[in-house]
Amino acid sequence: MSEATQRLTYTETELNSYLPSGWGIRRGSIGRWDSDRGSWQIEVYDLADNDWPLVVPGKEAAAKGRLEALQASVGKLYRDALG
Repeated sequence: MSEATQRLTYTETELNSYLPSGWGIRRGSIGRWDSDRGSWQIEVYDLADNDWPLVVPGKEAAAKGRLEALQASVGKLYRDALG
């Protein structure tokens, strides 16, 4: 894994700016890099208070850019939540 993806991280402001309206970061949840999966992860919740794992693949962040990868991951998670 490249040095850039090992340092992949997002601020609370960045996360909240890409999450759908009414969604938020689960209290006490800290984003972390999972070297086994090669991704950055954090727990978020939706309007109905369901928990969802937001996962940003490191390879996608390296290819597209960190914010573009976050946007794509949030979009996929939102579509999955809609069913």
